[in-house]
Amino acid sequence: MGQRVRLFIDFWNFSLAWKERAGGQQCDWKKVPRVFCDAAAATLKDAGLGDLDLVETRVYASYEPGREAKLRHWLHNFLDRQPGVCVFTAERHWRERPIHCRACGVETVRCNCGVPFGRAAEKTVDARIVTDLMSLAWEASFDVALLVTSDADFIPAVENLQAKNFRVVNATWRGHGHELAAKAWASFEIDKLIPHLKRP
Repeated sequence: MGQRVRLFIDFWNFSLAWKERAGGQQCDWKKVPRVFCDAAAATLKDAGLGDLDLVETRVYASYEPGREAKLRHWLHNFLDRQPGVCVFTAERHWRERPIHCRACGVETVRCNCGVPFGRAAEKTVDARIVTDLMSLAWEASFDVALLVTSDADFIPAVENLQAKNFRVVNATWRGHGHELAAKAWASFEIDKLIPHLKRP
């Protein structure tokens, strides 16, 4: 029996970079768990470690109610129904937010077209990933955490896990996430996996 691995995917961190780098191709999400697990296994074998047994894939995403209803439907009615995949979602609520000019100090509330500036902040997804990493480690439900993100905010959690003898393998995009990849036990670049993840 190999080492038990759980795959943690920061959906938007992965998806936005995919859109930039995959040349307009769609990602085949049915292939994602196996392709990532195989890439992690190859990385660990290079370090002289054994095989990996994929226990579960956990996908963390946020959406705007109403505006991203199709995304929510796809996440829960397609992706969450794939074998071994669990999807966790959080709502993002749009709020007006002025833009501050550093040069002149003026705050602008609306665009020239009259539309107010704002954003739909994603606050709970990262916290949920960290909470699940730590609680599942506490339950000893994995040996290796495969973390798909380039977000340096995860560095403290990664350092904590590894101090407790859990291995974290980071999958990140070329040119991004150097700080997190450097702290992980091992890492690999997602870019080389694009041909294996494209939808036919």
